[in-house]
This record gives sequence, structure tokens and C-alpha cells, in this order.
Amino acid sequence: MILPSVAKRRVTIEVSLTPRASRDEIAGLAEGVLRVRVTAPPVDGRANAALRKLLAKRLGVPPSRVRIERGEKARRKLVSVEGADARKLAALGLGAAGDEGA
Repeated sequence: MILPSVAKRRVTIEVSLTPRASRDEIAGLAEGVLRVRVTAPPVDGRANAALRKLLAKRLGVPPSRVRIERGEKARRKLVSVEGADARKLAALGLGAAGDEGA
């Protein structure tokens, strides 16, 4: 589920993370949840760091603008991204909900 916040230009994305995958990729959107795979193991926050880095790169923001709001130690996470480009959100299939706040 994508929840735009106009005041801070922040988008919240529900993510399902699969660590130790064969490659880093955004696998698509299913039932309102963005499916992401990363090669990093879920040890010492490495998978979370890889998630932040991948989302930041794909959305055109610095990794410091990507925060894990909930689910730090779970596969299902709530991630907020500040200042994400609407076109890049649309490219990930998140455009319809993300455009509401723009």
C-alpha cells in the first residue's frame, strides 16, 4: 500500500523483502506490496541496507532519504521515501497512488 504525504513529500511503501537472493531486484507489485530481492544476508542489518540502497537508486534519492519505519527484523516492512520522483514511482508500478499527493 502506498500512502502519500503532501506536507513532507514523503511516500510510504509496504515492502516484502527476500534476502540472499541471486540478484538485487525489484520483482514487482503484488496485492499492494512491493516485492524486493537482495543478495545480502539478513545479518547485522545488511539486507536492510541493501534494500535502502536499491530503493534509493531506483527512486532517484539519496539512501539517507529512505527509512525503514516498521519491520526492521521482519521480511514485511513499511518503508518511507522522502522526495521520490513521481515518474520513477510510476515506473515501479506505484504511480497511481503516489500521484495523489503530487
